[in-house]
Amino acid sequence: MDLLEGIYTRRSIRNYTNEPVMPEELRKIIEAGTMAPSGLNNQPWRFVTVRDREKLGRLAKLTKYSHVIAKAAACIVVFIDKNAMYNEVKDHQSMGACHQNMLLAAHALGLGAVWLGEILKSAKEVRELCGLPESLELMAVIALGHPAGSGGRADRKPVEEVLLKEI
Repeated sequence: MDLLEGIYTRRSIRNYTNEPVMPEELRKIIEAGTMAPSGLNNQPWRFVTVRDREKLGRLAKLTKYSHVIAKAAACIVVFIDKNAMYNEVKDHQSMGACHQNMLLAAHALGLGAVWLGEILKSAKEVRELCGLPESLELMAVIALGHPAGSGGRADRKPVEEVLLKEI
């Protein structure tokens, strides 16, 4: 898939078939996340993959979007290692790039994915479910599966509306 085509055609997918997502696919997606830029190359991201149905069910209960996680074949829980951080803004920007890389990788692999942020309200419970220390802060959960639909068209503002100036 051409890179620009991937960017322009990627959609947030919230409905999935029952087909499993393989561990090697999750590893490829995580590897794409690790290719994101980070200040001082500190690479503050950390990941937990969840494929176990019972654990997915427990994770689903921690968000109002439980139906998305309940239908997902897998989730990647994304954390930032506070001990690896050096600048809060730059490190959080790196995490956004990491998330986007993973969403694009999932799309390139023919998978559907959505970045869930509402679950941040349950960050402590998610971290405890994953059995991780307080030095790891939840950034997002990415739900994944084989798409049970296209996800529709995402309307975007035209460039002329967001480009302030050409100097």
